[in-house]
Amino acid sequence: MTWLLIVLIIFFIIFLLASIKIVPEYERIVILRLGRALPDAKGPGLVLVFPIIDYPIKVDLRERVFEIAEQSCITKDNALIKVDFLIYLRVVEPVTAVISVENLFIATQGLATTTLRAIIGDIILDDVLSKREEINQKLQLRIDEVTQRWGVKITAVEIREITTPKEIQEAMTKQMAAERNRRAMITEAEGIKQSEILKAEGEKQSQILRAEGEKQAQILKAEGYALALAKIYESAKEIDVNTLSLEYLKTFETIASSPSTKIIFPLELLNIISNILSKNEKGSK
Repeated sequence: MTWLLIVLIIFFIIFLLASIKIVPEYERIVILRLGRALPDAKGPGLVLVFPIIDYPIKVDLRERVFEIAEQSCITKDNALIKVDFLIYLRVVEPVTAVISVENLFIATQGLATTTLRAIIGDIILDDVLSKREEINQKLQLRIDEVTQRWGVKITAVEIREITTPKEIQEAMTKQMAAERNRRAMITEAEGIKQSEILKAEGEKQSQILRAEGEKQAQILKAEGYALALAKIYESAKEIDVNTLSLEYLKTFETIASSPSTKIIFPLELLNIISNILSKNEKGSK
């Protein structure tokens, strides 16, 4: 009886040890009880699993990355290229990931390669080389659409390298050189054009300034003439007839002192003398 009790205690201890599972934070345990999956994954922490009737399956929830080996693809313009890329994924639904797909990573790898060929086949070579980020996004969206039903989230897809045949590389090099020459010629032509425009603008501004200067000079000259005439007019208003007559006689005196033997008296002189004499007579009276 004692031995039977000891055996039962040992069996209970072994059963208890086999039933207790310690699940780390980054793992979950999916339990198949009598072949049926329990609706919720267990963990983290201490999890009780019944031996014989429960079949525990560990699922890692950490994000994983795996490499898709170099794949041969044909672009829309029939260029053969080779592409290798990385896929980042993590399990978000452990139960679904266990019961929906047999080998999650092999299935994802096969899906990624076929999706890559389909996407590259719709793009020309130049766009494949220049739009890597756009291709990455398309790959991620299309792969994620399928893996969602497996309880897996594709977090990122990154194309690592695109390899083109040697003849295509040589053609691209020549094309790039021709493009650089074309841009250099365009830049030079634009520089000459801008120089001519600036030169024409400078000449235009110079002519405008010259014309403005001449215009101002004419205006100032006309204003000077007008001012001089106004002053002459003001001075002439202050000179009376007698003053003009005396000035006229002084001028005649200068003429008379000249060596000329013949002097002609203008009619105006007689009128001036008669006016002076008549004014003097009136003054004496």
